[in-house]
Formats: sequence, C-alpha cells, structure tokens
Amino acid sequence: MPILDERHDFAHPVESDSAWSESYYFNCYDPENDLGFFTRIGIRPNEGTMDVGLSAWLPGSELSVVRGVRDQGVMVDTGLEVAGVTYERLAPLKEWRITCNAEAIVLELGKAGGMHPGHLAMDVTFSALIPASGTDGQGKPREGVAAETSNSVGRGHLEQAGRWSGWIEADGQRYVLGPEARGNRDKSWGPRKWGGPNMWRWFSINIGDDVHFGGIRIGTDAGDLHRGWVWRDGEATSIREWDVRTELEDDGVTHRVSHVRATDKNGHVHELRADLLRVAGLPQRHGERRTIVNEGLARWTYEGRTGYGIAEYLHQLDEDGRPLTPIE
Repeated sequence: MPILDERHDFAHPVESDSAWSESYYFNCYDPENDLGFFTRIGIRPNEGTMDVGLSAWLPGSELSVVRGVRDQGVMVDTGLEVAGVTYERLAPLKEWRITCNAEAIVLELGKAGGMHPGHLAMDVTFSALIPASGTDGQGKPREGVAAETSNSVGRGHLEQAGRWSGWIEADGQRYVLGPEARGNRDKSWGPRKWGGPNMWRWFSINIGDDVHFGGIRIGTDAGDLHRGWVWRDGEATSIREWDVRTELEDDGVTHRVSHVRATDKNGHVHELRADLLRVAGLPQRHGERRTIVNEGLARWTYEGRTGYGIAEYLHQLDEDGRPLTPIE
C-alpha cells in the first residue's frame, strides 16, 4: 500500500452509486486510565445524510455511546458536526481534533439489558506518528474480488497511526489522557454497503511508537481480499496475506483471542496475538441481511513486546444469529 499525499484528507468526487460515502474513523486507548474510544462520521450525499457514531470505553466494562444523523445533500470536508460531535482537521494528514458534548447511552458490556442514560464530553487531539498508507481508488478497472469489495466497502482508503492528547469526561468524571494514549485513524471513500461483504477481519495495532500494523481480510463470493501494511524500521511495507485463527467465547460469535500471522510482500511473517479486553457488538440490518460488527479492544503482543489496538470482526448472521461464514 503506497504512501498517500495530503489531498486525500479532503473530499473526493462523488459517483452516482446511491451508497457513496466518505467517512472518517478514529480510535484511541489509554492503558494508564483504561479508557478510550472509537468513532466514525460518514457523509452519504446521494442518500442525503451525515451520520456519527462515538463509543467511549470507560474504565471497567462500560461503554458510553452517542449516535446521530442529520441532513446532508452534498459532499463536504468541513463542518463535520453531528449530534454534538465535531471533527476538525487542524493540519491535513498530521493533526485532527475531536470534541463532544452530548447525551449518551451507557451500556454494561457483557450484561444483557444493562444500560442507563449518561453524558459524554471530550476534547482530544490526534497527532500523526507516521505517514498515511493506502490506496487512492484510481487506476484500471478492477476485476474479481477487488471489484466486489470496491463496490461495497469503498474505492479508496488510508490508515495512519498517532498519539492522542486531551481529556474525556463521562457523567462529570474527567480523565486526562496519559502519555501512552495511542490509536489509529482511517478514511474511506466510495460505496459503503454494510451488508455487502460476507465477513471481514480488520486490525489496528500499535506496538510502541515504531511498529504499527493495519489491514483487513474481506470475504466475498469471489474469494477473500487481503490488504494492509506494516510500519517498521522507518518504512511501510504492504501485507499480502492475513492468516487468522480465533478462540471464541461460549456464544460462538464473540472473539476472545485472535492469533494472526501477517505475511508482508517481502515474505516476512509477523506473528501477533490479540487478547480481547472488551468487545462491543454493533448490530445492523440491511434488507434481509443481519449484520454484526464486533469491535474488539485488544492487548496485542509481538516479538516479546506489548501494545494495544483493535481486532474487529464483521459477521453476516442467519436467522438463529449464527455467522453465515464460519469463524476460522
């Protein structure tokens, strides 16, 4: 995956597909305070909406959730504000600020029906540690599995690791992010249809400030697409294959441990292990398809070192709530 330039942090031309989307995603985890968040704003001009999701991992097992949508009939890359959540580009591909002041629903993860109203506020800044790796979505028309994914997951995409500063406040309790708060961001443009892929495994990994991984394995009717990158020794190298083996919770759907072998384009195999600290299940329905995105906050180990990040599994479910694609 090549290094992308600053123009890709701005809006891209909108195509005619009704599901065309340009989206911004950020995640953060602070091991000192045991809290963080994951958040996404998506602009869908052909559907006339801009939507936001912001979920904050609170110390222990609570997740504070903000959701919102507003009218937006044209593509924009400023004024990214929905339901009290604002994204502000301070410097393209270098620095972003996220603020929030909103009513929230607080979920007790792992406890069915455990929820109560709350309030979430934050003022945090993302400062990039590395250049942005990705694909611009241009070039010759795609075929096979690449064509399938570009029509449902997006044409272009970038990812970038960074450090976080600022504060998060939940129900009046303020936490100042510690010096080890880290996370990743991504940006996607193109058709986004959550019910499109058969499955995916998406990873966002920071091992200190010098080693970072990002990437995805997407399952389609034409086969699996493997994309990703590793930043190590001061340069980015593409990942050509993600081999994943999963230990599951008793429900048969929620991942507990992910064993990952990532093979880069030079043939080097990177062995990683994710021990899930919390998993937030985000259910959706699209026509006849029932989808769940299990967003997993994970402690990652790699070559004797420890870091943190995300292990995200998307499943399409049958009528009994079982994955249509077996979990490897």
